[in-house]
Amino acid sequence: MGVKRKEDGSAVEADVAPAEDDGIELKPKMSLLNGVTVIVGSIIGSGIFISPTGVLENTGSVNASLVVWVLSGVFSMVGAYCYAELGCMISKSGADYAYIMETFGPFIAFMRLWVECMIVRPCSQAIVALTFSLYVLKPMYTDCDPPEESTRLLAACCIVLLTFINCWDVKWATRVQDIFTYAKLLALMVIITTGVYQLYAGHTEHFTFVNTKTEVTSIALSFYSGLFAYNGWNYLNFVIEELKDPIRNLPRAIAISCILVTVVYVFTNIAFYTTLSPQEVLTSEAVAVTFADRLYGPMAWTIPVFVALSTFGAVNGILLTSSRLFYAGACEGQMPQILTMIQINRLTPTPAVICICLLSLIYLQISNIYALINYVGFATWLSIGVSVLCIPVLRFTQPDLERPIKVNMFFPVVYIGATLFVTIIPIIASPVETGYGCLMILTSIPVYGVFIFWKNKPMIFHKIVGCLTRYLQILLMVTTSKTPAKV
Repeated sequence: MGVKRKEDGSAVEADVAPAEDDGIELKPKMSLLNGVTVIVGSIIGSGIFISPTGVLENTGSVNASLVVWVLSGVFSMVGAYCYAELGCMISKSGADYAYIMETFGPFIAFMRLWVECMIVRPCSQAIVALTFSLYVLKPMYTDCDPPEESTRLLAACCIVLLTFINCWDVKWATRVQDIFTYAKLLALMVIITTGVYQLYAGHTEHFTFVNTKTEVTSIALSFYSGLFAYNGWNYLNFVIEELKDPIRNLPRAIAISCILVTVVYVFTNIAFYTTLSPQEVLTSEAVAVTFADRLYGPMAWTIPVFVALSTFGAVNGILLTSSRLFYAGACEGQMPQILTMIQINRLTPTPAVICICLLSLIYLQISNIYALINYVGFATWLSIGVSVLCIPVLRFTQPDLERPIKVNMFFPVVYIGATLFVTIIPIIASPVETGYGCLMILTSIPVYGVFIFWKNKPMIFHKIVGCLTRYLQILLMVTTSKTPAKV
């Protein structure tokens, strides 16, 4: 299937192959509902089901932890509101990478791209896939943990299957996201309904401020844990070029999703504490499973199934959005050219999807990938803070840019200040981990110098890269997007 142009320049599908002067490009296929499920499905993964202990551990009391969950949701909504202006003003795939590129130039943007593409996204996908396989296999191994080899193999199958779906059709990928988002919301509704019944029965003994911690470092670390659970609210911005009517649908999808997730997270935590004591939550590796064992009897097996469904959808959300980040970086000349190419029949960024898949499979072989995520977690929030900083900078440097949505400057200022708080304080509290994270970020400097800044490379280098690109182009049946400069 090709793409023809009408007289007004709009694209229409055609049954013939594209002519020489026509191009292949990503097409807007995602509705408002698809956008909501992408955000909700990306945010709600394994964290709320498995281990909400980080917030409780650093707050010390149930009521204080609930306050942190609420404020983390509000913090995310403020950031998402700021991203609505950025997304409608700079409507390019790549989200914060594109905003930083536009505002601060290629070097800072590449540092963000390097950490996100090479470490954070593939590590996150590998961890969530491992969680999926663990909870699929757990009912079969009631007296012990599933074998490590089996867990990793099933995780690899999960990633490969979703890679095929994302390569085949964007509609398939969004349909998967829709179905599994509904499944995880159903599971949470079951837990919340149970919690409401427990509250009605008078189980409120754990809701106190007793033992609340007041140290600044503890408060910051509790927000760090809470914000990690909300991570993903900006994922729709990564695929904005595939969203129908983004100026109308992007802010609506963000608002609906963030409010929904905040309400669900808070009420899910309330449900947990109607049944489990703080000590039980702190010692449980799977809070939702412990909750189900206490209340659901023979039906307790349903919770591991729902956790598996939740994480399967989260893997799909990470894959769907991460591949567009690779694609955006390649279109800016900061990733290999092959990643700019679109499959000529399916109109999907197949090389970028396969790239994130291969990196995730590599990280499946590393036993301590959780440490990697901890090392660079602060960099993720810092880079989002830098993205929000683009709003006041662009207001000053490019005041004539069209802004369909224009936020009050109060919101980016508050968000930037809060971001500094939740990143600088944990650096002081955990200098070793953040030191390793800084080293990972600094590895981007020599890579940028050799592959991007150094223009006069030997001819043999260009020949090798050119031959490899042409071979992959033929193998994958891909061609360059019509307007890569847009992305």
